Amino acid sequence: MKIFASGLLFLLCIGTCLAETRNADEHFFDLSLGDLKSELATAKESGKTGVMIMFEQEGCPFCFRMKNTILNQSEVQDYFHQHFLIFLLDIRGSLPMEDFTGRKTTEKDFSIEHRVYGTPVFDFFDLDGKLITRFPGTAKDVNEFLLLGKCVAEGSCKKMSFNAYKRQLVK
Repeated sequence: MKIFASGLLFLLCIGTCLAETRNADEHFFDLSLGDLKSELATAKESGKTGVMIMFEQEGCPFCFRMKNTILNQSEVQDYFHQHFLIFLLDIRGSLPMEDFTGRKTTEKDFSIEHRVYGTPVFDFFDLDGKLITRFPGTAKDVNEFLLLGKCVAEGSCKKMSFNAYKRQLVK
């Protein structure tokens, strides 16, 4: 029995070790100049589905969990970069920026306008800057977050909620 348990533990460790991780801050988020209108044009030119914004705040344990267990996975990074431009905004930040219409604002004011008060929140916008869907909080695991990306990229989240999309797949 000890040999079986040791073998099972070894296989689990190998599976975990094979998943490539990369720093989320360096490999998941795109660099932004704070001009979302310009970023939309870049997304269109690049053939992306849209723009994803992760709203965060300093010291948020749930943001930390997302970055260090899900957003750091190469599989997640590769899939999301294929379909979206991805930006990080601090809901308390005072950095100047321009919204999707070109209006000047700050990260904090943009967050308030989009009714983001807790973190993390993942908002997905189409190529016209219209909100497609919102995912508040942390994903259960990598598979759920990838499913969220698939729901948005395939257009299903324009027709139904992410929860309805997940229920539909279970049937």
